Amino acid sequence: MILKCTYHSPHQAVLFFLQGTKAGQSPKPPCRPGFSQNFYTVIVSRDVLHGQSILKVKFEDCQHSREVGFVSSDPNFSVRADGSVYAEQEVANLSVPVQFMVTARGLHDPHIWETTVKLALAGHPPSIPLTQVMKEYIFGNTGQAHYHFSFWETQPRVIKFPRKHQRSSSANGLRRQKRDWVIPPINVPENSRGPFPQMLVRIRSDQDQDIGIRYSITGAGADQPPSDIYNIDPVHGKMYVTRPLDREERASYHLRAHAVDMNGNQVENPIDLYIYVIDMNDNRPEFQNQVYNGSVAEGSKPGSSVMQVTANDSDDYTTANGMVRYRILSQTPHSPIPNMFTINSETGDIVTVAAGLDREKVSQYTIIVQATDMEGNLNFGLSNTATALISITDINDNPPELTVRTFSGEVPENKVNVVVTNLTVVDRDQPHSPNWNAVYRIVSGDPSGHFTIRTNPITNEGMVTVVKPVDFEMNRAFMLTVVVSNQAHLASGIQSSLQSTAGVTISVQDVNEPPVFPVNPKLIRFEEGVPAGTTLTVFAAQDPDHFIHQTVRYSKLSDPANWLRINRTNGQITTMALLDRESMYVKNNVYEATFLAFDNGSPQASGTGTLQIYLIDVNDNAPVLMPREAQVCERARPGSRVNITASDADADPNVGPFVFELPSFPTSVRRNWTISRLSGDYAQLRLKIPYLEAGVYDIPVIVSDSGNPPLSNRSVIRIKVCPCDENGDCSATGAVAAAGLGTGAIILVCVEKERQAKPLLIDPEDDVRDNILKYDEEGGGEEDQDYDLSQLQQPESLDHIINKPAGVRRVDERPVIAESQYPVRPSLPHPGDIGEFINDGLRAADNDPTAPPYDSLLVFDYEGSGSTAGSVSSLNSTSSGDQDYDYLNDWGPRFKKLADLYGGGDDD
Repeated sequence: MILKCTYHSPHQAVLFFLQGTKAGQSPKPPCRPGFSQNFYTVIVSRDVLHGQSILKVKFEDCQHSREVGFVSSDPNFSVRADGSVYAEQEVANLSVPVQFMVTARGLHDPHIWETTVKLALAGHPPSIPLTQVMKEYIFGNTGQAHYHFSFWETQPRVIKFPRKHQRSSSANGLRRQKRDWVIPPINVPENSRGPFPQMLVRIRSDQDQDIGIRYSITGAGADQPPSDIYNIDPVHGKMYVTRPLDREERASYHLRAHAVDMNGNQVENPIDLYIYVIDMNDNRPEFQNQVYNGSVAEGSKPGSSVMQVTANDSDDYTTANGMVRYRILSQTPHSPIPNMFTINSETGDIVTVAAGLDREKVSQYTIIVQATDMEGNLNFGLSNTATALISITDINDNPPELTVRTFSGEVPENKVNVVVTNLTVVDRDQPHSPNWNAVYRIVSGDPSGHFTIRTNPITNEGMVTVVKPVDFEMNRAFMLTVVVSNQAHLASGIQSSLQSTAGVTISVQDVNEPPVFPVNPKLIRFEEGVPAGTTLTVFAAQDPDHFIHQTVRYSKLSDPANWLRINRTNGQITTMALLDRESMYVKNNVYEATFLAFDNGSPQASGTGTLQIYLIDVNDNAPVLMPREAQVCERARPGSRVNITASDADADPNVGPFVFELPSFPTSVRRNWTISRLSGDYAQLRLKIPYLEAGVYDIPVIVSDSGNPPLSNRSVIRIKVCPCDENGDCSATGAVAAAGLGTGAIILVCVEKERQAKPLLIDPEDDVRDNILKYDEEGGGEEDQDYDLSQLQQPESLDHIINKPAGVRRVDERPVIAESQYPVRPSLPHPGDIGEFINDGLRAADNDPTAPPYDSLLVFDYEGSGSTAGSVSSLNSTSSGDQDYDYLNDWGPRFKKLADLYGGGDDD
């Protein structure tokens, strides 16, 4: 690489440019048309003379017949046909650097090529590092650094490894060593066109004269990713860049240079090489969005913020390459002026410039915004555009206006939710917004509130609607005054229009109105039980049509119990049957009936009325005993009493307190039972005697209420008397006996209880004995299943028992009355008497046509209170005492078998 320097007079430019050298380079790559460099930097004086040649750009067309023309983007500078750049006129006192673009265009093809030229001021360092200039920092005696440009005439830049400082003694003390060169960074422009590989510097060791040296570089870009961007000639130490660099991809590289001998031994300490990629303006600004949407209210003052647009440039933002500036290219439409908006060139904020934004005239503006880098220099900066859509938002600056000053309509009387008329309005604000939505008010003419105005949300019309029925007989017309406004308040400074007020005339149409009952419902009070034909009241209706004479007639609509009649002409109500307060049609002492009144108009109209009759209670219902059934113990104890009360369909005071008493007949009732008062409504029935045989007894009780006069009722309570356990509860055996079952059934219950208490000693599946089967019915076992078992049950009818002779009964029959009177024997009966008694019972059973077809258990005597008969429990005893059963031989042939089994104990 050769760096040339040309010096001119103080008013002339100093030009630095690069030329390629063939030494140590690889074969030349294929030719590509274009400028030899993407960027030219020239140091010039502050004064540039007219026509003065500044530099010459080199263009390679690769076809010697191609004709190319050059154009400068700065009108102060032009380019000749040979590529020489010169000043069009004298540029006096050039105070800031100038940058512009030179464009090459083929005369016979559409291709365009560009390069950038920057004019730097003499006496100031360039704004970007130059690869053509090596900066050397030299420290003088003052210790201050100053700029110095070194130029390679025939040799490339050489970087030597630093030498160690050595001290040597002398008579004058220490000897000063030669000053070391500070290794400056290596600057490489991005997007270089080559050719590649392109030599950057040469690395050299002072020991290469004495021994053979091998050079190498390490680091990212060499032997680390991204690899092979840089390489070095191991023998001569020439370092190359192998391809174009992109600063936006990587802005710097840090490499280390090494020097070793032929055996690989390090002969120099590694040195650091810093390579900086110099930015070129190769990226246009890019807007974040192609279309931006913003808004500003109409009527906004100048300087009101609208929106912000932003563009980014990938170039170095610290240089002009990445410094973006904004401007507005166009505004559509131009109303009211072409420049209603301006943009901050640095921030991209768009604000209003002038007043006069009116949404009703222009609702949206389209702004084309341009972003240009190089600090907005249009001559050599790169640009891009975006669209900004600015919507003008609505404010309520237009009051609603009614289209006419007077509206009219008509409405039938007694109708509601009827639209009388529609009020039309005009509003130029944003439709279907609070600024446009109309709100209507009635300010006069309707003191009773018969009308309201609802807004149609689609058309914005005001619908005058009847909400309270109007009466033709009272008002034949209405004159309303209405006012319309917006849902939102008017903007500041906007006055309401006179056209926001109008009058509404409403005519009322007469219709045939139905008759009306003045009092509806009508309540009257009457005692229940009044006879048929009693006049209760006159339930008459009135016709509201005063201006038309019409006749009213009546009929019955609803009379659930059919108790009432209404006179068709005058509405008089009379009874057809007794009124009963206790009827199912009476609710809370009130009976309701509905009647119809209709006129003879055209069309006919009718109205309904409800008559409510409050029925006053009279004592017409006798009390009824409760409960109807109970259970007590056979022996007088705490469990042998029943609490009773009564129910009465009447109301107070015709109900309790009740009076309970036992009747005088039959006499056995008062002999065996007693009744005592617990409270006004409750009494207690209990056994009077110490013991009563288990069974079912019907006990009559007389109950009287507190009416005037009182009503009485003879009720029967059915009481089951049964043996009880120690807790006073009826035992299982006692319950069966009380229900009327025989001894066999009692024994079966006992067996079942014993089986439940004692589980089998063997598995039920292995038990081969006959099992007891449950058939859900009463019967005589497996062998009696062919018989009619219903005979064991208590018969529902008592007719065949009532006429039977007294003295003998079966326990499978239901007793007619409570039988507590049995023959009382003063002493142990003689065996002959017992035999006679048994024979009488057998004869009764043999002659009984209702007897079942098998042997039945008969009761031959009553064992209970006052009985002298002994217990027969020993018959079921398994004891082996010395009891003598020989007397059974005296009881007749029917007991012969028992006498043989149990008599004559010595024969056993």
